[in-house]
Amino acid sequence: MSSHTYLTVKALTKYIKRKFDADTHLRDVYVKGELSNVKVHSSGHIYFTLKDDAARVTSVMFAMNAKTLKFTPESGMNVLVRGDINVFEAAGQYQLYAASMQPDGIGELFLAFEQLKKKLEQEGLFHPARKKPIPTFPKKIGVVTSKTGAAIRDILTTLERRYPISEVVVFPSIVQGPQAAPSIVKSIEQANGFGDIDVLIVGRGGGSIEDLWAFNEEIVARAIANSHVPIISAVGHETDTTIADFVSDLRAPTPTAAAEMAVPSKENLMKNILSYQSASLHFVSKKLADEKNRYKRAIESPVMATPEKLYRPFIERYVRAEQQLQRETSRLYREKGRHFAQLQNRFIQLSPQKVIDQHHKSVHSITNQLNQVVLSTFEKHRQQFIGSLRTLEALNPLKIMDRGYNITYKDDKLVKSVDDVQQGDSIFVTLSDGRIEAIVQQVEMKERGD
Repeated sequence: MSSHTYLTVKALTKYIKRKFDADTHLRDVYVKGELSNVKVHSSGHIYFTLKDDAARVTSVMFAMNAKTLKFTPESGMNVLVRGDINVFEAAGQYQLYAASMQPDGIGELFLAFEQLKKKLEQEGLFHPARKKPIPTFPKKIGVVTSKTGAAIRDILTTLERRYPISEVVVFPSIVQGPQAAPSIVKSIEQANGFGDIDVLIVGRGGGSIEDLWAFNEEIVARAIANSHVPIISAVGHETDTTIADFVSDLRAPTPTAAAEMAVPSKENLMKNILSYQSASLHFVSKKLADEKNRYKRAIESPVMATPEKLYRPFIERYVRAEQQLQRETSRLYREKGRHFAQLQNRFIQLSPQKVIDQHHKSVHSITNQLNQVVLSTFEKHRQQFIGSLRTLEALNPLKIMDRGYNITYKDDKLVKSVDDVQQGDSIFVTLSDGRIEAIVQQVEMKERGD
């Protein structure tokens, strides 16, 4: 058996890690190289590889350090990294734990500026079509800046000098330091919620790029882009350009210039008013002179010397029209009179009483004719009836039976022959004064030919 003692992988790794921990040179190292395989985790940790032509080292920057970066690390970027070297036990490899990072060759802020500018430009936030017009005569002007800085004094002085009739509302804001960006965003949102702000000046006085950096923050740029109130950016001096200048509706080189661009100049307005007044007076004077000349020419014209000639033809036309009207009126009166008389005669002819009288005579005549016909028919039928009565009287069997004849029935049938009965049959004899029921005792038939 071997006398060697075998270590576990874990024990070996811990041993190596203790070596790294003990090495003071690895606790604070400065390394430069090119970023590769950069991955930003949702937790905020940044994982990357730092490499050069000959070697590479796996690296990580935890979120607490990554959030202090002004720029976004990208693959291919040359950077300067400060951190420490240690062992990642789970993978069994050493790696660089970056505490800080800055671009190699260009400034960190410049890189962050360019990155954000490129990002927002690609989103269209700088497009001229998004720019809102600045009102020519604003009634209420909002100012977002420090209430104690020189910028607010310059802005208020300029507004008062150029356009004192406007109302100014100041939204105090922190304009420098870590709290500046959220403070500027809050003030812009307050101004938008104020209700009747016509234009908003956002800015501050000059300073270093670090002093002005709040106006390069993304949240400030998006607050300006989302503002429904037109915004004039006024950051630093004329040579200072920030992201806020690109996204705002109008960029002013200085706060004083922003105030000048926000309102018209009262001196210029007065000049314009005087100019318009002079032009108006000249126009009115010329118009009056022209009208006077027209009036003079009209008065002196031959027509106006004998003005009755102007309306004489109209009087003659009026007289002729009046005479024609009288003639036509008389003619129409006569025609209508004749027509009325004709209608009156027709009305008399068609009078309801007259029609009723005619129908009454007709009814009376028809009634007489009907009465004659009825009487004649009645008499005719009466004579026929009397004749029929006499005939019936003559043919009445009862009259015959009065002379001693009778009628015999058997079973309600008339007995017409001795063949209709037999001995023992029950018969009924009808006489003129009554009825006899009898039984046939004998039937004797009379000889034929008797």
